[in-house]
Amino acid sequence: MKTKKLLLTISAVLLLSACSSGDGDSVERSKPDPNSDNTSINANKNTSGPIEAQTQLEFPHLKKGIVIVHRAILNKNINEEGLNYCVEWDTDLQSQRWSCYKIYSSIKYHSSYNVKRYSAENDGTLSPTCQYPNDPQLPAEYQFTTDPYKYSGYDHGHICPSADRLRATDSNYQTFFITNMQPQHNKFNAGLWQEMEDDVRNWVSMSDTLYICKGGTIDNSEYILEYVNQRSHQSTRVNKDHIPVPRFFYMALLSRKNNTWQAMAYWAPNLGEDHSKDTRKGYTITIDRLEELTGIDFFCNLPDNIEDEVESKVTHSYWFK
Repeated sequence: MKTKKLLLTISAVLLLSACSSGDGDSVERSKPDPNSDNTSINANKNTSGPIEAQTQLEFPHLKKGIVIVHRAILNKNINEEGLNYCVEWDTDLQSQRWSCYKIYSSIKYHSSYNVKRYSAENDGTLSPTCQYPNDPQLPAEYQFTTDPYKYSGYDHGHICPSADRLRATDSNYQTFFITNMQPQHNKFNAGLWQEMEDDVRNWVSMSDTLYICKGGTIDNSEYILEYVNQRSHQSTRVNKDHIPVPRFFYMALLSRKNNTWQAMAYWAPNLGEDHSKDTRKGYTITIDRLEELTGIDFFCNLPDNIEDEVESKVTHSYWFK
């Protein structure tokens, strides 16, 4: 998808409006060699949002709501600080649309250097010291007063996984914010979804950088199972505290190794039955197909020639060696 470029003054949390390609003046910026920097290239197609959305490859094209940017120490051993993960939060649906982040060698999972996974009482209060805290960057008017997942029958499904951020305490703690969760059936969360997350961690070793954007389907009513708020389950949304349960979850993945780029997506149903033994190759689709299903333009900060090439195919022999 082609959209115009606009340079904006930003903050860590920014209200967005839907973007269109026909409105406003554009500020064209040169597209440097994407292989010269393994973290970002200045080739934005987002027309609004924080500077991270304009430069970081893991960002999709923004839709609407609030973009939350989380920074933290990523590796305690070398005191490496950087971008932890980012969220697009839909203020109307009270749901995250996606979390995006990247993994590279110095912050990837390593059993010898990992910190302990954050653990606290799941008391349903969303306090800073409970298991699933309110996100301090989410404006107060959009925060939940109690945990909508507790007693709902659904897991707090991490989108940026705790296990992808185990090299420093702060970055791991941030993954437990309620804004990084979506409701998942336990057998999906602890089964097929976990197996897919394990795949991602294994694929880091064959990449210089792995760019990741993950989420659940919240924009199409046909792709929503129901709406929940604690003990209440219903087919339609009653008020702002009733959050959507995605029918499908996805992972959009972009790998860079030297000058080679590969991309693929996982697309899987949020089922209350165990499919962890399924062949995960059967859940792969192209990024182009994922964009059709979700209405989200992924990896839009890539130069167009690379984006068009990698998003149109899945090289199974690269991913499933």
